[in-house]
Amino acid sequence: MTGNDDGESWLPASVEAAWGLRERPAKGPRPALSIDRIVTAAVELAAREGLGAVSMGRVAKELGASTMSLYRYVAAKDELYLLMQEAAVGTPPPPPPPGTGWREALLAWAGAQRDTVRRNPWMLRLPIAGPPLTPNTVAWWERGLAALDGTALDEGQRISVIMLISGFIRQEASIAADLGDAVAASGLDPEEAMRRYARTVERLVDPVRHPLVTRLLESGVLFEADDPDHEFTFGMARILDGVDTLIRARTP
Repeated sequence: MTGNDDGESWLPASVEAAWGLRERPAKGPRPALSIDRIVTAAVELAAREGLGAVSMGRVAKELGASTMSLYRYVAAKDELYLLMQEAAVGTPPPPPPPGTGWREALLAWAGAQRDTVRRNPWMLRLPIAGPPLTPNTVAWWERGLAALDGTALDEGQRISVIMLISGFIRQEASIAADLGDAVAASGLDPEEAMRRYARTVERLVDPVRHPLVTRLLESGVLFEADDPDHEFTFGMARILDGVDTLIRARTP
């Protein structure tokens, strides 16, 4: 770890390099390893086999290097996770055109964030170690806050909105990924898996004890073809409705 002069903040050396705070040597022979190569190998491994497959030893093997050589660039696996997330999220999309309303801008930001997670489902298994710390993740934070700039919300309310939406995106994506994995493991297509689930529940529920579940099953809604984006669209609409109510209450 390194620190500033007053000792109140710190960054791992590899994250300092990501921010451009640490110079990389420009002269001399090119090293066999680099932070970029290590992170790329780790991301590719996570994409193929899941985050659980990522370890310093396994990444070293992928690169044909010794495990100890990796520690010259990345101090620990948690630090590697941070750099993997930074590489996977990339830079946020361009800002919306001038005059775009806060609701449309925030929905576009949330949708782009969700797309990033869906492209890299292993990110859902990353432990949450704190607020954004790397250049790309801070840039995403900035873009989300920019959507609320000019509203009547104070700074604390704005960051609470951003955290609420980020949490919803993570939860919705996690449920979708887990259900997808379960269906894939069953060997059934999604519609057949849902039919089997419904038939099982029908045998278990008692119309007297579970009248609402019974009514749900009888409605046939579980068998209807569903828009894969429905839960995200529905949930975001309800969240933004609540934010709109808050903004109106705060507006003179």
